[in-house]
Amino acid sequence: MYSRILFLCLLLLSVSGTPLLADTIKLKDTHPDHYVVVKGDTLWAISSQFLEDPWLWPEIWQLNPTIKNPHLIYPGDTISLIYVDGKPQLRINRGRPTVKFSPKTRFSKLENAISTIPADAIKQFLLYSLIISEEELAQSGYVVAHDEGKLMSGTGDKIYVRGITPENGDQLHVIRPGDAYRNPGAKKNDVLGYEALQIADAKALRFGDPTTLGITHATREILIGDRILPITDEEKLDQFFIPHAPDKPIEGSIISVLNGVSRIGQYHTVVLNKGNQDNLEIGHVLVIHQTGDIIRDTVAKRGQKVQLPKERAGIVMVVRTFDRVSYGLVMEAYRDMRVYDTFTEP
Repeated sequence: MYSRILFLCLLLLSVSGTPLLADTIKLKDTHPDHYVVVKGDTLWAISSQFLEDPWLWPEIWQLNPTIKNPHLIYPGDTISLIYVDGKPQLRINRGRPTVKFSPKTRFSKLENAISTIPADAIKQFLLYSLIISEEELAQSGYVVAHDEGKLMSGTGDKIYVRGITPENGDQLHVIRPGDAYRNPGAKKNDVLGYEALQIADAKALRFGDPTTLGITHATREILIGDRILPITDEEKLDQFFIPHAPDKPIEGSIISVLNGVSRIGQYHTVVLNKGNQDNLEIGHVLVIHQTGDIIRDTVAKRGQKVQLPKERAGIVMVVRTFDRVSYGLVMEAYRDMRVYDTFTEP
């Protein structure tokens, strides 16, 4: 993986640069003038040292739009807060005299840079959890038998599957469908997608009916009826998100949480009932609103019921999208959140 080498560039706002949202950015009262990056830092955490809304760091860290991930920062870099025409800017000193930055090319291994968010907080979910549509589920292959009459299979075993052809490729997932995701109050047949747990990777050894697969890696036992899906490049985990607000109003709900907790907090991965079809994209930042409880007014006659107003409860960033749903990572939590709490653009 160390063979991945990128041209990296940091172009910071100059006096003549586009101000963007710099006029509205609020610095923390306790912000430092300088910060030295250490191993384990994230861009979000560093920005939290300086900004009230850490997701706005691209507004004072102008990025080169021609490079996919130009905002990489490395342990040992010093972040300095300065002002140009009264507007805040973040600049980086890598051991050279402090000068105004111009576009520079830098060769570096991607793995040395700090990530946008804590990768460990989402890695286990994004690598082993998928969401598939009803159509994908209906068209997927399935395990029909195990080699040597076994009741289950694991790493190193062979399995026999139907519904797979050479057009699917020879690198495949074995998945186990789970719960159906639906909108709050939706009818049973209105399914947004199905949770799909990736339980193994496999390689096609011989195509036919059935096709023979060899299990290259399994995280749990494979059973008859488990489904087969091709591996795609879209599943690779990118740790370098660029946070930004949706360019249009959006409103939706949290419909599930991946680790099964009832109260949602920071770094929990949630399922949102909006996806690619709703123009939601990776890096979109959303505000979570806690749904107000329904209480009984004990002062009024007859004990009237009152719906308390929604309260701002946290910030979630979209980290993976599917057709009608998305995964979001809770970056900030101001109060407990629950399934069916709502979200909007910031």
